Amino acid sequence: MNSLTLSELTNLKGKIAIVTGGAMGIGFGITSRLAEAGASIVIVDINEEVGNTAAKKINDNGWKATFIKTDVSVEEEVKNAVDFTLKTYGGIDILANNAGIFPIIPVTHMATADFEKIIAVNLKSVFLFTKMTAEVMIKQNRGGKIINITSIDALHPSAVGLAVYDASKHGLWGFTKNTALELAPYNIQVNAIAPGGINTPGNGAGGPKIPEMETIQKKFIEKIPMKRMGRPDEIGKVALFLASDFSSYMTGSQIVVDGGVLLT
Repeated sequence: MNSLTLSELTNLKGKIAIVTGGAMGIGFGITSRLAEAGASIVIVDINEEVGNTAAKKINDNGWKATFIKTDVSVEEEVKNAVDFTLKTYGGIDILANNAGIFPIIPVTHMATADFEKIIAVNLKSVFLFTKMTAEVMIKQNRGGKIINITSIDALHPSAVGLAVYDASKHGLWGFTKNTALELAPYNIQVNAIAPGGINTPGNGAGGPKIPEMETIQKKFIEKIPMKRMGRPDEIGKVALFLASDFSSYMTGSQIVVDGGVLLT
């Protein structure tokens, strides 16, 4: 039986990865770690300025990344992103479905358009990218890795106002398990990461101070046994684990990365 060395286990040289929402926050944490391990990255994001800046940061480090502006909820744009990846790098080996939104709106105040947008970005996009990239991976006949970013809210609600977000993440966890069953015969592994509270621009980190958000965060941190918010790189490291040979016998699993908050 052949054993890989530690450096070989994390070596992604020659692999091609798509990271949705990969320009900042958790997405950039994933992008950075996969690129550092040698993968060529396509950063998929709706924010053109931030996306180009993120790709430049990766390339300035001597790694490899390109950016394509994409609305992940639109089928035609997803197809364009997949085609762009194939044209640019010639294949797809890793997909990280990270793009997501979490507007805090109680159900009784939510418009139908809000509901549809959350489901489209958080769940429909994963269906579209998984379908299109899995088709490519099956044709390539060399296996693949699909990593879905769920949330601790896929397991337990964290705040009032996130009912539809929670529904999307419960749905994504179910989708992860079933696609893992479907794609296992092709050696395509489908797993999920469930982050807890992570310091990202989406919740005010690195941006202007929002008193309401600071209050919510302070209360949330009090519940975390480790007494701090997580860092995007702490999700990036777990994504690297799932993208690498370290996780060679895992599929249909969800890894919780939450500082212990679900224990409470």
